[in-house]
Amino acid sequence: MTKLTGLTLVECPRDAMQGIKTPIPTQVKIDYLTHLLGLGFDVLDCGSFVNPKSIPQMADTAEVIQAISGVQSMTKLLVIVANERGATSALAFPKIRYLGFPFSLSETFQRKNTNSSRSGAFKRLGQIQSIAEVSGKEVVAYLSMAFGNPYKDPWNTEEVTEWAEKIASLGIRTISLADTLGHADPETVSYLFEHLQQRLPNIEIGVHLHAKVEDWLPKVNAAYNSGCRRFDGALGGVGGCPLAKDELIGNLPSEKVFNWLLDRNTSNLKIDINWEECRLLALRTYQGIGI
Repeated sequence: MTKLTGLTLVECPRDAMQGIKTPIPTQVKIDYLTHLLGLGFDVLDCGSFVNPKSIPQMADTAEVIQAISGVQSMTKLLVIVANERGATSALAFPKIRYLGFPFSLSETFQRKNTNSSRSGAFKRLGQIQSIAEVSGKEVVAYLSMAFGNPYKDPWNTEEVTEWAEKIASLGIRTISLADTLGHADPETVSYLFEHLQQRLPNIEIGVHLHAKVEDWLPKVNAAYNSGCRRFDGALGGVGGCPLAKDELIGNLPSEKVFNWLLDRNTSNLKIDINWEECRLLALRTYQGIGI
């Protein structure tokens, strides 16, 4: 895949794997991520340095990243961290470019996800940003529950804007709006993007949407037409946050979404990717079968 100016495609096998209860063998993960690094995605969300009791599937992240660090690729690595300890662990790997931090607009979900209040999580985020700055890494702040929540916590677009501005004030330059439970509708997606781009013109605003396989297009179309150029997806549409709800709403299916985006971003570029082959490989990997 050739890099397209202005379009950032983030493949998220970490988000696909983390909710799978059956352990995927470490070597299977290594083989799969090595394959993905050869496809040319801009960013690979490849693991997380979090408490393994919370996310057992990610307990081998250090071993996996150590193994794939020797792969020659222009793709940048991203890992999720929930506190300063996780950020410090990531510093041991020069190949990691981005530290992703999940900040929730829902107070209830913030406590479920990172065992912290929103004010405590914001303080942690500032400390992680300081760690990143001195180490040459960058922070990607995920605004989870950005389109509503099931806990009856207050939510409105003004609150999304307020917290996005607070996060930007820390010096963070990438914010991704996460539709954790698939609540987003095209009208809200369009409004938030247009509004945030006006308020934060120097910040890259992306989307980490969750949707059923048949429901991705209206949301992606709304984001793209409103100026969004950073999209997260997972081959096969697998995934979702295991701490959000028992029934997971899947990630955007990369094989559909990324192909759709690439078709609209250029009319002359040939993309040499067999998307169906990639989808099937992803599903075999997530079942622990591997390549």
